Amino acid sequence: MLTFSDAEHQLKAISEETRLRIVSYLTIDTLCVCELVELLQMSQPSISQHLKRLKQSEIILEERRGKWVFYSINKEHQLYTLLLHLVDMLPSPKEDINSLASGGKRILCE
Repeated sequence: MLTFSDAEHQLKAISEETRLRIVSYLTIDTLCVCELVELLQMSQPSISQHLKRLKQSEIILEERRGKWVFYSINKEHQLYTLLLHLVDMLPSPKEDINSLASGGKRILCE
């Protein structure tokens, strides 16, 4: 069971717009930092800081593939269902990810 304190910590992790956008993208697909840089039009160090916060809250997972790190949503997280409902109420990130792919900018790091 989730405590009030734990819930507060988890909800604070997604309460910033950039982190919420990252979560919404990761509900669609696994992405690397370079793809998030392109999607969010932000610097890599800035995105890495947001990813760090989400990772500390165990909302996202990371997987190392060679020298690259890919991020995905943690489907085992206690708030996973809540995150899906929340993302469902926001503008769909699918178009952004599709335009990334059609622009030839998908998986820039492989």
